Amino acid sequence: MTNLLDNLKLPVETKPALWGAIAGAIALGIVASTWGGWVSGATADQRAKDAADKAVVVALAPICVDKFQHQADADTRLAELKKVSSWQQGSFIEKGGWATLPGQQTPQTSVARACADILNGQKL
Repeated sequence: MTNLLDNLKLPVETKPALWGAIAGAIALGIVASTWGGWVSGATADQRAKDAADKAVVVALAPICVDKFQHQADADTRLAELKKVSSWQQGSFIEKGGWATLPGQQTPQTSVARACADILNGQKL
């Protein structure tokens, strides 16, 4: 970069201005990417995917809760759920089939965890 500016036939006052513009562009890029919210395409795609996944869980967890509550022995099963350690409650919901939604063959783990969290907030 120094050789490029040295080879240009510019007035002496122009070189500091060019260096200032280059430094300003670099500073702008750094500030904009850290504080301004600029992100790469891959980061934006990942954030969009995460938001979509979260929205799906928020939409589907109440269906799981409804399925759980409408079984014949819901109160007994809720008591069983609350006896299971918190990190295994999602598996309990999956094994019970409540997180397997219509049209699916397998349960959704994230929906099962959210379902267990919602059910734990309920009283017996």
